[in-house]
Amino acid sequence: MDLNNLTIKSFHKSFINKDFSILEITKSFLSSIKEKDKKIGAYLSLMEESALSQAEKVDVDLAKGGELGILSGVPLAIKDNILIDGFPATAASKILENYIAVYDATVIKKLKKSGVIFLGKTNMDEFAMGSSTENSAFKITKNPFDLERVPGGSSGGSVAAVAAEIALAALGSDTGGSIRQPAGFCGMVGLKPTYGAVSRYGLIAMGSSLDQIGPITKTVEDAAILFKEISGKDNFDSTSINFEYKEELLNPKLENIKKLKIGIPKEYFSGGLDKNVSLAIEEAIKILKSLKIEFKEINLPHTKYALSCYYIIMPAEVSSNLARFDGIRYGQNLNFKNQNLNLKDIYFKQRGGGFGPEVKRRIALGTFVLSSGYYDAYYAKAQKVRKLIKEDFDKAFSPLGGGVDVILAPVSPTTAFKIGEKTDDPLKMYLSDIFTIPANLAGLPAISIPVKNYQKIGKELPVGFQLIGKPFHEADILGIGQYYDKIKK
Repeated sequence: MDLNNLTIKSFHKSFINKDFSILEITKSFLSSIKEKDKKIGAYLSLMEESALSQAEKVDVDLAKGGELGILSGVPLAIKDNILIDGFPATAASKILENYIAVYDATVIKKLKKSGVIFLGKTNMDEFAMGSSTENSAFKITKNPFDLERVPGGSSGGSVAAVAAEIALAALGSDTGGSIRQPAGFCGMVGLKPTYGAVSRYGLIAMGSSLDQIGPITKTVEDAAILFKEISGKDNFDSTSINFEYKEELLNPKLENIKKLKIGIPKEYFSGGLDKNVSLAIEEAIKILKSLKIEFKEINLPHTKYALSCYYIIMPAEVSSNLARFDGIRYGQNLNFKNQNLNLKDIYFKQRGGGFGPEVKRRIALGTFVLSSGYYDAYYAKAQKVRKLIKEDFDKAFSPLGGGVDVILAPVSPTTAFKIGEKTDDPLKMYLSDIFTIPANLAGLPAISIPVKNYQKIGKELPVGFQLIGKPFHEADILGIGQYYDKIKK
């Protein structure tokens, strides 16, 4: 069965028309995973028995004449830091190697009600700390467009699965660009919702004031469909907000899209962009201008401090969130019998052996910036800078300031880099997220959209551009994106 070029919408139409059964298509996806994933390395574990059982149930529901939603039977991949009851949730770390989730994340509960099929859990940078999926404790995921290059990170496994046609869509998490950057590297669409739009309950926390779960899809329309399903208030997440999205989220009107004004922040284009990225972004702007959307140059002066600010706040939250992983209560079971170790020694051995180098680096950095005598000099100051970065966006969106509705920026300064190219230089690796981090610090919705339809055969590497919206204005960026999809080459 040909799985190429299927979208959620075309999948649903074919299923309702009985072009295939969900059991048939699920078997095809699982067979394709076993064949293709030997080279890609997108999955850490498969949920084969559960997937086939759920597929049979959806087919029975259709045969009975039941009304099935657009996501019924859709085969999804799930990043391995999102909990699914009864299945592994390793966060790609040795310290959680044997951990089996005992409850569903809220997004999983919602998707189960929609009748989706979960194919398996995908590879990622350990505890979502990385920009290349090279920090996984288990394997390196490869970019389907060039197997010598990274897919980006930390949601590299989820994005690679969709790009390689071994999942119809996927969920990832975005703390500083971890959905958008790999989506840009692999020619996919990746949405980071507004902070609070989607429940974080059941997501293994990295940076609690930054994390958001979001969809990874082939089209912007598919991203809108998935986002609509997983968004909403959750009593288990006090940071989630009840915001009523209008029908225009899925059915944007061109006359309303033309009324939107797009801001071009000069700080994002003032140098450091790879030539191919720069040319591709110019092409994206040209296509959007053909929709008669107005553009305006704006200033985001504190953007230059975003990376430094992020790498103080995020490690501080990492240090706090990862304190629970002592290697005793979760996952690892090392035998210390007859070694005469005290509790402190056991902790050091468990955590020292369970965490990888990047995780240790960030825990140490976070503990340092929170320590007595350094808190005010680093963490408190970074929070003040974060406020200034948010105020820059507020001013740009204000009618009295920039007066724009949406901001356009690159996703990453370069195309996908080669495996091993930046592993010895953490700063170079961190710079991969320089354009995505500000949206997380400000809690804004942002989407990565491929400039054009890239072919996996050939030498051209994908480039994505980014649309950043006002809080809870996902409809604006998804609307522009849906019309962009209709006219891009």
